Amino acid sequence: MWLYQPYKYLILLPLFAADTLFFTFWTWLASFVSGKWASRCGKAWAKVVQWLTPMPVRLVGRENIAQGQSYVVVANHQSAYDIIMVYGSLPIDFRWIMKKELRKVPLLGFACEKGGQIFLDRGSARGAWRSIQKAKEILRDGTSVVIFPEGHRSGRPEMNEFKHGAFKLAFELGLPMLPVSIKDTCRVMSDGLASLRPSRTTLTIHKPIDVNEYEGRREELIALLRKTIAAAV
Repeated sequence: MWLYQPYKYLILLPLFAADTLFFTFWTWLASFVSGKWASRCGKAWAKVVQWLTPMPVRLVGRENIAQGQSYVVVANHQSAYDIIMVYGSLPIDFRWIMKKELRKVPLLGFACEKGGQIFLDRGSARGAWRSIQKAKEILRDGTSVVIFPEGHRSGRPEMNEFKHGAFKLAFELGLPMLPVSIKDTCRVMSDGLASLRPSRTTLTIHKPIDVNEYEGRREELIALLRKTIAAAV
């Protein structure tokens, strides 16, 4: 671990900053073409960060994705590196559901807005409704959305309680839910830069779940998703 420290501060972090600036610019340019091209820039950014860290990702369950199908992707949330793992390794076109406050973060907010991410106003019923309407426009023809239903990073393999927002959205959109298990990103970074280190990780894609079969049985659906995701964490 001590050998990694000079590399982290003298090489990794400067290159991470350069990578972010470079792909923010290209995301902006690509946004004039389409949201999918902008999203590809985000994926390329994450791939570079995975390589620089390094964080090798083993992908399991690719066969559970149907081409052309849109999903509400539901994943556990161990670390800030979950975004880098999912962006760089989940083999579908998708957008993030993000709290509206992130739009104000320098560079990040700009890149996310140009990349077509969906900002959710949780403090306003009208704002939340607008977010859902925007999602309905975007999430079609194989474009999906990724949500962390825990809301906050756990920093460990054990999951926090799931919030209900992801499930409300899935019912509103009428899309199948795709459970995804994130494993060992908490070993890469559990709590801030001081904890950052290289590690192997695994991203497991499970079989999709038809939410229409759980109409009026939301708690049962949540329990099933927790059990499915926890099985590969």
